[in-house]
Amino acid sequence: MEHRGTPDPAEDWTAQDGPVLALERLSQDMLAQAGGKAANLGELARAGLPVPPGFCLTTRAYLDATASPALADVHRALAATAPDDLAALASLAAKARALVLDADVPAGIDAAVRAAYAALGADAPVAVRSSATAEDLPFASFAGQQDTYLNVVGADAVLAAVRQCWASLWTDRAVTYRAVQGIEPSAVSLAVVVQRMVDAAVAGVLFTANPVTGRRHEAVIDASPGLGEAVVSGAVNPDHFVLDGATGRILERRLGDKGLLIRPLPGGGTERVAQPGAGSTPSLDHAQLAALELLGRRAEVHFGSPQDLEWAIGQDGAVWLTQSRPITTLYPMPDKQPSGPGPRVYLCFSLAQGLTRPLTPMGLAGIRLIASSVAGAARFPVPVPRDGPAPYTEAGQRIFFDLTPVVRSRTGRAIVPRVFDVMEARSAAVLRNLFADPRFSVTIKSPWRLLRHVGPVAARARVPETLVRALLRPEEALRRADRVGEELRAALAVPADATATQRLDHVERILGGSVFRVVPAVLPLPALGFALLAAAGKLAGSPGNGALQEVLRGLPNNVTTEMDLDLWSLAMVIRKDPASAAVFGEDSLPEIARRYRAAELPGVVQSGLADFLARYGHRAVAEIDVGMPRWSDDPTHILGVLANYLRMDDPALAPDRQFAKAARDAEAQVGRLVAAAGQRSRLRGALVRAALRRTRMFAGLRELPKFYLVEALGAVRQQLAAVGAELAAAGAIDAADDVFFLDLTEAHVGLRGAGLQGLVAQRREAYGAELGRRHIPRVLLSDGTEPEAVQAGASRGPAGADGSAGQLSGTPASAGIVTARARVILDPQGAHLEPGEILVAPSTDPGWTPLFLTAGGLVMEMGGPNSHGAVVAREYGIPAVVGVPDATARIATGHNITVDGAAGTVTPEG
Repeated sequence: MEHRGTPDPAEDWTAQDGPVLALERLSQDMLAQAGGKAANLGELARAGLPVPPGFCLTTRAYLDATASPALADVHRALAATAPDDLAALASLAAKARALVLDADVPAGIDAAVRAAYAALGADAPVAVRSSATAEDLPFASFAGQQDTYLNVVGADAVLAAVRQCWASLWTDRAVTYRAVQGIEPSAVSLAVVVQRMVDAAVAGVLFTANPVTGRRHEAVIDASPGLGEAVVSGAVNPDHFVLDGATGRILERRLGDKGLLIRPLPGGGTERVAQPGAGSTPSLDHAQLAALELLGRRAEVHFGSPQDLEWAIGQDGAVWLTQSRPITTLYPMPDKQPSGPGPRVYLCFSLAQGLTRPLTPMGLAGIRLIASSVAGAARFPVPVPRDGPAPYTEAGQRIFFDLTPVVRSRTGRAIVPRVFDVMEARSAAVLRNLFADPRFSVTIKSPWRLLRHVGPVAARARVPETLVRALLRPEEALRRADRVGEELRAALAVPADATATQRLDHVERILGGSVFRVVPAVLPLPALGFALLAAAGKLAGSPGNGALQEVLRGLPNNVTTEMDLDLWSLAMVIRKDPASAAVFGEDSLPEIARRYRAAELPGVVQSGLADFLARYGHRAVAEIDVGMPRWSDDPTHILGVLANYLRMDDPALAPDRQFAKAARDAEAQVGRLVAAAGQRSRLRGALVRAALRRTRMFAGLRELPKFYLVEALGAVRQQLAAVGAELAAAGAIDAADDVFFLDLTEAHVGLRGAGLQGLVAQRREAYGAELGRRHIPRVLLSDGTEPEAVQAGASRGPAGADGSAGQLSGTPASAGIVTARARVILDPQGAHLEPGEILVAPSTDPGWTPLFLTAGGLVMEMGGPNSHGAVVAREYGIPAVVGVPDATARIATGHNITVDGAAGTVTPEG
């Protein structure tokens, strides 16, 4: 058999396993070889979309050229460096860059590049673009993190640009970004795309969904004459167009000043040319906009998700796509899509609970069962309780409920927003604004449908009896509320010798029945308390809401307040014991927690903390998620609170004194209201006294239903932990805690012997990605629209116009509101930004990215909503407004400003 040896790359540079591949040979399953940018370009080319011809140096070329023990040492050092240690990251990044630039390019790779470049034409002008393996991914777009070189002419210049691209994998901004995203340094490598340049008459970016409002049917196009770098880098205020994808209608057209043109130079390189007066002429006509929108939709259909594309139209009118990546900042769509006509309205229940983080898969499974038990009690059909009732849905691993029937109901409109006025006022405002939308007009005009469902629940829970008892025998009503807790605790017990399957069945019984019953048994009492407060106010002559709220200070019977005071009492006991107090001054919190678990702490703190956790150890951060550790699992948080209490030196600020003073003030206010009512009649005074007495007895119970719910969830977590230990021992999962990244059905499957490690790893990765999401919509429509962003955008004035009180207006770029100290920075080199400060800059490019890590918000003079600064701001979840004229001159460092990223406004405070 003839042995041919290794083929010469210069003769066969398109070999499938070679270091250089033609773009049309690439696909999404070649991410490890080609990186995100090149793989996506290959997909576009294979789909028949117009992509400039070119080739890709695969990651094999990078690895062959840069392999060295010294670079491996830098990888290890970077992996051990904290993401917020920017100085250390920058130092290591510089070492990595130097090593890469000093490395020799192997002869075979050199020859392959020259052959591939020659195939594009003699001295063809090309763009040389970095394509990292951790780039343009569904969870992190990495917009602009590595370098690009435009209008490169000649093989030697191409090879030099390739070396610079390889080194750009280790820029400060790229290294910091990967550290924040938790991407291992040794796991990344770089491919390089080389494409023939388009002699662009006009270029820009195209989003196939509106990244600010979330509307999937809208295409957003930014455009400016010349090369697209002017738009992407934010160096120019581009023309901004929004198109309706269904009708082709232009919904918004805003002309930018387009005061800068970037164009290629003969022989290589680019130049920047001022073009005053260009703002009066649109850079695209309707036909060109329609053609771009169509190409974008084709790309979206091919990739199966909304895309962020770069495009260019040549001097000959031909349209080219030069890049495509997922829009990573869109909030995910609800997982239950409506089958009927018209959009649906989903309310984020997670946010209503003050929970911004995602829930673990088991946490979501638990909430689905509880929601099913609520629906079942109200006699709504629930075919599969584990899937949740019909109104329940999930998006971004958070809980949403379909409120469309509420919005379309006259009774719902009257009641639900008032409830949210108390719970979450901004959600109430968003819902009220939807009432004017004709798509959600009232169709349910009678309250009887609601009463048919609420009535049976109230009857079974003996709500009328509870209310009468509370009015006539309030102390007995309080004792009954305590008995509800005792009955729940009895239901939570499980035999110590129960099997794992029996424990799972017990968990389903708790979540599917026992938990919800405590709500209608207790909730009527605090509801009555607030109703009596309103009635007392009317009897006393309507003294105003502020006067009535004073009655609610220092409420008794509030389990959360009692918990806080118990912890304060423990701190005071510890302070009196020198050995216990010394622990908090000598050891770190994790070390104290370790000593507690090992029973090595001084007796006062050991026994006192044990007693506290016996009563309250089922509580936690994000406690409605059974997947979250309880304080009894990890007492570090509580130990931190104790440490803070021990540092409190001012006796007047002591929590117990503050509470006692608040209670005295409330009782004094009750006396004033009784006196005011008594001036009208003795009967009124007596009624006000009785009503306010019950208000103070019952209003604090508003915390009790959730306390009982969380107590049940704590017990559920214990049972699931035991199941997890058995699954881990059987090899179905790697660690006991992995059970919280399964649902109940999957846990049963694991007990039958199935291996679930792959599923757990996938779930943990998705959960970790969602942990980084900072912007969560309060209300979400079934088509992805965020009504709050739409409403805010509709209320703003023209970009650049001054509003009231010196308000500046620009273009919305990243939704959210922040009020903080402004810091004006004209050059990122050596700049310092305190955590939480609002960055005010003329424009930003990737060199500014490290500042985004600590910024609370962003204001830019230049750029459109798809420029680099806007894209990265949305990815980090910081509110941003761009295109604000003279922002760096009109805003001073140190002044407090409010940035509303959805409304596009910047407002000075004070």
